Amino acid sequence: MSEFRLGDDVDDFCVKCRRITNHSIVSVVQREPAKVRCRTCYNEHYYRRGEAPPRKDARKDALFKEVLSSINPSPAPAEAEEQRKPKARKKGG
Repeated sequence: MSEFRLGDDVDDFCVKCRRITNHSIVSVVQREPAKVRCRTCYNEHYYRRGEAPPRKDARKDALFKEVLSSINPSPAPAEAEEQRKPKARKKGG
């Protein structure tokens, strides 16, 4: 494996472009790129070794919505008192 140097070009997944693009090495730690800059959008991010971040799990979203739908919100104490009080009727004719 060749040694990486500042300014070298590497292919990596860009989090802003959401695809693998050319990147310039911005910082190196222990002979490995630490941060890179996309040569398309100039966004700097950690070197991901060409791996895309994991996708959000749709099952988690569905479970969260199921839990929210099962919650029965009770009215606030102030609202409950207002509902108990009889409303005054207007006099007039």
